[in-house]
Parts: sequence; C-alpha cells; structure tokens
Amino acid sequence: MAKWTPKHEAPEPLEGPVVATITGGTILWFVLFVVQLPFYGWFADHELTKWVWTCLAGGGLGLIGIWYVRRRDAALKRAAAPAEADETKAPATD
Repeated sequence: MAKWTPKHEAPEPLEGPVVATITGGTILWFVLFVVQLPFYGWFADHELTKWVWTCLAGGGLGLIGIWYVRRRDAALKRAAAPAEADETKAPATD
C-alpha cells in the first residue's frame, strides 16, 4: 500500500476569542458545581459524588486555562507589535 499524502496545504488555524471562550467555560463549570451542591446528599446516596467533584476540578483547571490563554494572548500581541512598528517606519517605495 502506498503512503497517504495530502493533496493540498492545511488551512491556517482559526483564531477566535480564546480568552472569552475559556472564561465562559470556567464559569459554566463553577455554576454546575454550585447547582449540584444542594443535592450532594442525593449524589452521595447513589455513589455519584464524582460528578460534583468533576465540576469543581473543571472550574479549577479552567482558572489555570484562563491564566495560560491570557499570557499567550499578551505574548502574541507583544510579538506582533515590533512587526507592525517596522511596517509603519519603512519608507514607501514606488
């Protein structure tokens, strides 16, 4: 069998509002945790407490994710700033 090779270039990755997406997901995990807390006894009776703690873990990991994507976004902006400054200082050649 021949090795599969792509016939075209891969598209550029999509960049969207990453910080807002991660923040929204983190808020959702914490809301799910808080909503489940009043029913902790029911979860414990049915041996399903892992669902409650999974939501708390998701919220905690989301906080790490928010920290990470904010730092990544700032680094991308810092890296793009010198390139934009060089473009504006370069004399126009006709």
